[in-house]
Amino acid sequence: MFNFMEGLEAVAYWFRSLGIPEPIVHWGHPAMMAIVLFVMGSFVGYAGWRGRVATNKAVASKSLADHRTLAPWMFLFMALGYTGGVLSLVMQRQPIMESPHFWTGSSLLVLLLVNAAIALFGFGRDKGTLRTIHAYLGSTALGLMVLHAVFGLNLGLAI
Repeated sequence: MFNFMEGLEAVAYWFRSLGIPEPIVHWGHPAMMAIVLFVMGSFVGYAGWRGRVATNKAVASKSLADHRTLAPWMFLFMALGYTGGVLSLVMQRQPIMESPHFWTGSSLLVLLLVNAAIALFGFGRDKGTLRTIHAYLGSTALGLMVLHAVFGLNLGLAI
């Protein structure tokens, strides 16, 4: 049977053998994810809400198109960043599941995955209700991103 931690350690061992400087291993994930969280996350949220509340149809249409275009990329970068963050902790020989940063990151990906599924399946038959759920679930995810960043900064300073 495959041992998850042994598998991660084998990958981390290979990355350690590359001689990546410690500050990159330690702060690379937070720096890259801060860009994704604060730049992409805020723009995706802003575009979604602007598309929802704008009275000008052209503005609403453009904002929703921007939201639809960037949200999947944001999710992809967050999923890749999640993987990189876990690997960074393993490379630094730190426990993974003991940090609230890990749990907020995991919860965040689940929230975004549920939100993506709502949109991917065309908001169902009751488009108004599911669009509202989608909007507020996305806003909840943005709030969780901020909490996640705080936990991450605390973790980075504690290691």
